[in-house]
Amino acid sequence: MTSTPEQRLEALNLVLPKVTKPAGNLLGFKIDRGQVYVSGQLPLEDGTVKYAGRVGDTVSEDEAYMAAKLACLNVISQLSLATDGNLGRIEQIIKVSGFVSCTPDFTNIPSVVNGASDLFVEVFGTAGTHSRFAIGVGALPRGVPVEIEVIARLREN
Repeated sequence: MTSTPEQRLEALNLVLPKVTKPAGNLLGFKIDRGQVYVSGQLPLEDGTVKYAGRVGDTVSEDEAYMAAKLACLNVISQLSLATDGNLGRIEQIIKVSGFVSCTPDFTNIPSVVNGASDLFVEVFGTAGTHSRFAIGVGALPRGVPVEIEVIARLREN
């Protein structure tokens, strides 16, 4: 495995999306006592919705997995901002919260959120392992199928 998260992203042919200003009176992330709290991120490509709809209706489980992966990439963009472009300062991804907009009969919610969990481990290695919850909801902002929120711990300087 390559040594830095940035090198792992490059090896995966992934480019961090441009971070857009959150809609509303909130921050994309907040640092408090060595923890980075990243606000919920959507599957956006440079500010534009890439995946829309509900899982079990207009969005397949595979598409939702990819949407979770893209939302995770937006989380990593926020973490990059929080660390002044040095993702190696992330000591641990602590907790991932996954929200999946789905039909009431769709119950494979954890496998959708695996899109985010898998990417965190690919990019951060063992530091990307985390606790998590994954819940189904009736709707999410901008009509997207997935939203991902994270708590991470910074390395002490």
